Amino acid sequence: MLGFDIVAIFAAYGLMAWLRYESARPDVPWAWVLGLAAVVAGVYLLLGFAFKTYLGRVAVATVEETLFIGFGAFLGVVCAQLVNTFGHGASVARSVPLAAGCLSLALMLTGRALWRRLAERIGYVEPSADSKRAVIVGAGETAEALVRSIWSTPGSPFVPVALLDDDRWKRHRRIEGVPVAGRVMDLESVVRRERAEVVIVAIHNASNDFLARIDEAAEAAGAEVKVVPSVAEMFDEEVTIRDVRDINMADILGRKPIETDVAEIAHIIKGKRVLVTGAGGSIGSELCRQIARWEPAELMMLDRDESALHGVQLTLSGHGLLHTDEVILSDIRDSAALNRIFDERRPEVVFHAAALKHLPMLEQYPLEGFKTNVLGTLNVLEAARRVGVERFVNISTDKAADPTSILGLSKRVAERITAGYARRSDGIYLSVRFGNVLGSRGSVLTAWTAQIAAGGPLTVTDKDVTRYFMTIAEACQLVLQAGAIGSAGEALILDMGEPVRLDDVARALIAKSGKPIDIIYTGLREGEKMDEILIAHDEGDNRPHHHLITHVAVPPLVDGVVLEVPERASFGEARDLLALWCTTGDTATLAIDMAAVDAAPRA
Repeated sequence: MLGFDIVAIFAAYGLMAWLRYESARPDVPWAWVLGLAAVVAGVYLLLGFAFKTYLGRVAVATVEETLFIGFGAFLGVVCAQLVNTFGHGASVARSVPLAAGCLSLALMLTGRALWRRLAERIGYVEPSADSKRAVIVGAGETAEALVRSIWSTPGSPFVPVALLDDDRWKRHRRIEGVPVAGRVMDLESVVRRERAEVVIVAIHNASNDFLARIDEAAEAAGAEVKVVPSVAEMFDEEVTIRDVRDINMADILGRKPIETDVAEIAHIIKGKRVLVTGAGGSIGSELCRQIARWEPAELMMLDRDESALHGVQLTLSGHGLLHTDEVILSDIRDSAALNRIFDERRPEVVFHAAALKHLPMLEQYPLEGFKTNVLGTLNVLEAARRVGVERFVNISTDKAADPTSILGLSKRVAERITAGYARRSDGIYLSVRFGNVLGSRGSVLTAWTAQIAAGGPLTVTDKDVTRYFMTIAEACQLVLQAGAIGSAGEALILDMGEPVRLDDVARALIAKSGKPIDIIYTGLREGEKMDEILIAHDEGDNRPHHHLITHVAVPPLVDGVVLEVPERASFGEARDLLALWCTTGDTATLAIDMAAVDAAPRA
């Protein structure tokens, strides 16, 4: 663009001088006019190479380049006026440099806009005969990026025919030739009028209620619904046609608009050595994916399941070679191995997501729940304390609020142990508590989908049972936010919206499948509640920093409590011990001698 800019400058000065003098003065001082143009061109050259704008530092026709050109035009006019006023030789009217500066700026900006438009159009392809006519909900930046991606993708499965948006300032907008045809409430009529087969929701922060309304209207018009990923899934990436996917029940149940403080999250992760336990699990792997985007100095993924580590490495790195030290094969029950790993790798931030989580399984094997959820957490906490971890986030569950199951009791004890370590450590140790996440391994939606595929029946525990739901990506996004704003010894509880009747969800899934499938009510299992709660009866709903995160104090479990369950303990004995540790007072050795721990030097 350098040559174009120089030509624009000389052309602007020549034209303005001719318009100013030709009719009244035949002897225009062309040498002086060209000299002023050379001065302005020199200013652009110096600025361009100083800021590397002509060397590819900024893209053509972007806001950054426009600001540079505007600054260059201003500085060029100032320099030209100074030379014209104080220079030796014939001067020109002061209006010439000013007018020429404005004209050259207009020429440069117009040329770039035309170049960018032409470059985009050259890449566009005609839709194929099989492309489905699509109505796009939304006419903002996401929709604009999606429309451009559709037009530039050979063999695109969609051809956009209309946009819908509730912003009245966009009612006359056209994006790449696609008009805004109405408001979102007009979806059904627009789909019918345009003979559309697909509705694409191009709104990153669309709520689950909004998506449910879109799904209902599209179904009434005979169109299928597709969505772009949520903000939590996309982070800051631009949407493309490859990101468009079918709407699912997780979107309708769990998606919620989430606002996070970027600076707070970056402060605890960027440039830090971060370790995630249970990294191969549903929560752990999504945490790793989001943490990696915040540019930690090192991300360590620890799990006892080698296949799970292979999967998360494949997702993050594009390979599953398992030959790098980012993957760590270890069991949190092995305290000696954990201490060795922490001593060697020196993590600064730890997200503890390793746990046994299936409630019915732990009701059968309570000792296993104790070994992993209690002693395993204790082992990770002690290893973190020894190396001076700055921030420790224990992932808990809503089952820990007024617990009635082995899962809930063991996780409540883990919350209390974490609070105890917050007292004796220099770092910030806290817990984050939330309910069911959609799409996790073993989740109810996964089970029901498999049952529908097999022809049914669907099994529901009780017709009136309710549960909270949130997508994995959005839960993990709030976990990072909570980890950034929480104080030592707290449990931070994520607001998961209103609870949902599982029977309603089951019937909605059956309706979408179009199959005649029965529902069987199996009854609540041992330890299950009819209605889950997130906040215990003696905990307040205090939200001082974020409107979706409640802070509650956790009574620490400290010196004088011996955490030990006999190997041959009965189910009742194991439950009684866990219940005791959930309620015992803040007085008086965990499974290790805490006095000896406090006396031991830090590694």
